[in-house]
Amino acid sequence: MAVTIDTTSTTDPDFGEETAGQHVNAPGLQWFVFALFFIFGGITSLNDVIIPKLKDLFTLNYMQALSVQSAFFFAYFAISIPGAWLVKKVGYMRGAAFGLVTMMAGCLLFIPASSSAKFAVFLFALLILASGITIVQVVANPLISLLGPPRTAHSRLTFAQAFNSLGTTAFPYFGAVVMLGSLAKIDASTLTGSALDAYRVAETRAVVHSYLGLAAALLVIAAAVWFNRNRLKGENHGDGSILRSFDLLGRARFGFGAISLFLYVGAEVALGSLIVNYLEQSRVLGLNEQDAGKMIPLYWGGALIGRLIGSAVLRFVSPGKVLAFNALGAIALLAISTHTSGAVSGYSYLAIGLMNSIMFPTIFSLACEGLGKRAADGSGVICVMIAGGAVVPPLTGHIADLSGSLAMAMALPALCYAVIATFGWYARRPAEG
Repeated sequence: MAVTIDTTSTTDPDFGEETAGQHVNAPGLQWFVFALFFIFGGITSLNDVIIPKLKDLFTLNYMQALSVQSAFFFAYFAISIPGAWLVKKVGYMRGAAFGLVTMMAGCLLFIPASSSAKFAVFLFALLILASGITIVQVVANPLISLLGPPRTAHSRLTFAQAFNSLGTTAFPYFGAVVMLGSLAKIDASTLTGSALDAYRVAETRAVVHSYLGLAAALLVIAAAVWFNRNRLKGENHGDGSILRSFDLLGRARFGFGAISLFLYVGAEVALGSLIVNYLEQSRVLGLNEQDAGKMIPLYWGGALIGRLIGSAVLRFVSPGKVLAFNALGAIALLAISTHTSGAVSGYSYLAIGLMNSIMFPTIFSLACEGLGKRAADGSGVICVMIAGGAVVPPLTGHIADLSGSLAMAMALPALCYAVIATFGWYARRPAEG
């Protein structure tokens, strides 16, 4: 396949440096990157399936179960900056290959996690898996930008995000069928010692098999990326310190936006993590674990549909007002869900995914508005703010444990959305340059 290099100067969206000679006309390579978006989106959403599985097997309370998300999303806080440094040193393609191999290692660690029957080992496997995903995400957006003319970079990024949404919609359904369908009708709290360990090993085999399949797919993609590691010539990421970006938090608009994004990711992940347990309640739909798991795609699918609708609406309506409207809509749906029962309660909860749809990109764009040449620095800080997924979910679980009510725990995500709505209204007018 022929590769042509265009010397058009563009700005690297992750590192904020002028890069020349990095427009690569390699359509086939784009599809590998689209596959990355699909896979890391899907793997992230599989946590919503794993959490109820591990909660039952290890007889965990809600806060302990949602520490799965803490282990996973902590990687964004710990690895984003080192990951960016790595990519600056070795380049996009080698960085992507390293991230994919790290993801594969995380998947393979589910084997010792299962055989040990220890919850902590599962958390370690998830941390390693998420570390690889973080590195791949540091690479993916700028790499997509390079694989084609600068004038069409936005459309390629939008198309790639669609693959991410497809992954978050498809993976949980099949994960629920494979992982939750095998759960034996045994109460783990009635077992002790070797009997309990044997039960946990047996019941996590489906999880291991699922992640072994993912490891095989990641190996194929990593090999393809490594084979093309020299396709990008003359990369120039500059020598500036990435840590300097954090002084942007002192700017009111950006700082408020960064906090809002931290809370958004936390609320979205908390609600997604509790779908199965929420829908299992007799007050709501009273579903069994597997059937409740099959409903997860409705939450993430709503986000996909809302993104398509929102992209049109945002052409004509102030992004800040749309953000405030959606955040208030999420609060309203939470209020309806927690104060009703049956189908109304269940489906209003799932419909929050529709409200979530435009929040991440809209908060991001509003926060970075007016940063000028430092917009790319802001992008790096925003990536670290994804660590909100490590903090809000376990706090939500802790409220559920203390109150004995998932409905009561929804007050924390509602508070997060209230802050986001306030930011939307605050940022409804364009930032001054």
